[in-house]
Amino acid sequence: MSEAEEGIPCLWMRGGTSKGAYFLEVDLPAEAAARDALLLRVMGSPDVRQIDGIGGADPLTSKVAVLAPPTRPDADVDYLFLQVFVDQALVSDAQGCGNILSGVGPAAIERGLVAARDAVTPVRIHMRNTGEVAVAEVQTPCGRVSYHGAAAIDGVPGTHAPVPLMFQNIEGSMCGALLPTGRVVDVIEGVACCLIDNGMPIVVMRASDFGLTGQESREALDADAGLKARLEAIRLIAGPMMGLGDVTDSSVPKMTLVSKPKAGGAIATRSFIPHRCHASIGVFAAVSVATACTLEGSPAAGLALVPEDGRFLVEHPTGAAEVLLKRDASGRVTGAGTLRTARKLFDGRVFPA
Repeated sequence: MSEAEEGIPCLWMRGGTSKGAYFLEVDLPAEAAARDALLLRVMGSPDVRQIDGIGGADPLTSKVAVLAPPTRPDADVDYLFLQVFVDQALVSDAQGCGNILSGVGPAAIERGLVAARDAVTPVRIHMRNTGEVAVAEVQTPCGRVSYHGAAAIDGVPGTHAPVPLMFQNIEGSMCGALLPTGRVVDVIEGVACCLIDNGMPIVVMRASDFGLTGQESREALDADAGLKARLEAIRLIAGPMMGLGDVTDSSVPKMTLVSKPKAGGAIATRSFIPHRCHASIGVFAAVSVATACTLEGSPAAGLALVPEDGRFLVEHPTGAAEVLLKRDASGRVTGAGTLRTARKLFDGRVFPA
């Protein structure tokens, strides 16, 4: 029987402020092109409604995690993130995803790749997109994953079990250096930009340089065709400058507008991923923004309220993302972490068209 008739084992989960399909690598075609063609059918792309698939007609709900046994001794599981575009026949592994990452630890335990401990199970996750290892702490009372708890994150209703995530050695994850041009500020198309990669390549710009307050709604920004054209023009120039090559068909770098915080945070953001305004902000993008706040002279540093305890609240359209930065005596960022939650939504088989 074909995969369309038998279906493919699939765990559908919310990870942070995203949703995605979690697969075991062994259940997918080994060849990348065949795998990607299958995932497009699973999600129902290309179609702005994704009506004939399980995608949610939004980049935040058209994501895939592929899990496999670890290929390095300092990890418990391998994780490959794939962004399935909604309106294009495109599947990209050009970036990681920290939100979907928060569901990898629970999914790895659910699928038997990692044995659960009593109370809390640390899961060392090899992020294949960038090569780093993250450590997730999964709540496993009585040796079973629990999704119930008192942790809340902005952008997700209710409370759930906390999933702390700690990252190391994410500086220059895709660009090879924290500041790939060697400068804190580059001027592109007349706009001061900080090209930075601390887990996610992003371009940080002042919202005011675009005639914005930085408090505009996601819907208003998405409807501003002039703004999006300017951002894309800058992005296409920034990509090669960051060592990413031609980024016309790439989801990186992300474009991030910053402004003074309004709700007690460190900085306010409006993040584009890259052509639509994010309902919140990606985990690694938040880490990169927080890091930019610590760099004297950057567009973010002049607006930020840098916390003494290293706990940065990065404001976004639906609340704030918490980022913990560890810094050495010179002020250099040496480690980063965040708190996410995840929840299993269904476990079964998906039937591609």
